[in-house]
Amino acid sequence: MARTKYSLKNEEETVARAKANELPISPKHAIEIANFIRGMTTGEAISYLEDVIALKKAIPFKRFNRDVAHKKGLVGWDAGRYPVKASGRYITLLKSVEKNAEYSGLDLNNLKIVHVSANRGRSAKGIFPRAMGRATQKLAESVNIEVLVREV
Repeated sequence: MARTKYSLKNEEETVARAKANELPISPKHAIEIANFIRGMTTGEAISYLEDVIALKKAIPFKRFNRDVAHKKGLVGWDAGRYPVKASGRYITLLKSVEKNAEYSGLDLNNLKIVHVSANRGRSAKGIFPRAMGRATQKLAESVNIEVLVREV
């Protein structure tokens, strides 16, 4: 596992943070979710992501939206998807940052997501076995995610 540090250096008392390194999810999905939940409260973000897992609400794809179909229910945007695997990892990370905030003595009902970033992690090489004894290379992508919340 890579040893990476937080990108934002905040030593305030009203801040809690959490980080997950090298998660085996799609970087494009992780970046779109990060851009969507930035500015929400943790409760709103967790409930929305649970609806994404249940395929009731979609995440709007604003950056990586080439050949992405329209989804109903999106306000202000048309293209969207249901990134179930990435949403589950984000829920785990948001619950972790809530626990860190509770340990620091912050109010859980007033936590606003101030900073969230998703970066591409390391790629692991592998192979696809093919016919006639041949093989094709593949890369397993990973993502580093960090979340910073502040009590409002």
